[in-house]
Amino acid sequence: MERILIAGATGHTGKRVIEILNNTQNFKPIAMIRDKSQKQMFDDMEVETVFANLEEDLEHAFKKIDRVIFAAGSGSKTGPEKTTSIDQEGAKKMVDAAKKFKVKKFIMLSAMGTDDPSQNKELEHYLKAKKEADDYLVDSGIPYTIVRPGALTDDLGLAKVKIAPKLDERGEISRDDVAFLLVMCLADPLAKNMAFEALEGEESIKSALIELSQNN
Repeated sequence: MERILIAGATGHTGKRVIEILNNTQNFKPIAMIRDKSQKQMFDDMEVETVFANLEEDLEHAFKKIDRVIFAAGSGSKTGPEKTTSIDQEGAKKMVDAAKKFKVKKFIMLSAMGTDDPSQNKELEHYLKAKKEADDYLVDSGIPYTIVRPGALTDDLGLAKVKIAPKLDERGEISRDDVAFLLVMCLADPLAKNMAFEALEGEESIKSALIELSQNN
């Protein structure tokens, strides 16, 4: 079984990623957590944990790791300093460690709008931080996929999406469906070295990803 390190494991999307991976035959989730109070939840799920902080040294977390899903974020209630520290510099630190330990693929949860942050004044700082992290991953030489969803909802996932390198529209997508996209992208041939936007749609996640991968 391949060992998948999940940054942001305690977040809404990260938890869903862990639940999905925990029910697969090929992948073993490793939850990256910051403090001991978070460990019990994963112990109850029989999920392995590793203590690491995106604002500190985290290379120890990468030992025996095959692939990475970065689903961490500073959250909407923190200031710009935390956004820079977590979403930008924390992500870059993960990329550096992934490169050093030769991970097979790095899946980055990004956001719609990172291609042109100036178009959204309200979220400009956040989108700039995400863009810098995305660009850093692309330039690293690590096999990657960057997933850029629209507004995230807590609705029940329907496993139906609309995806493209650029969608030219705004919209929503459930965290469930984003988590499934992140997990599906772990497969080597799917969306390799690609960034794409994602909204709720009519096509199944699997067929949408296969089509996207074949057309680019």
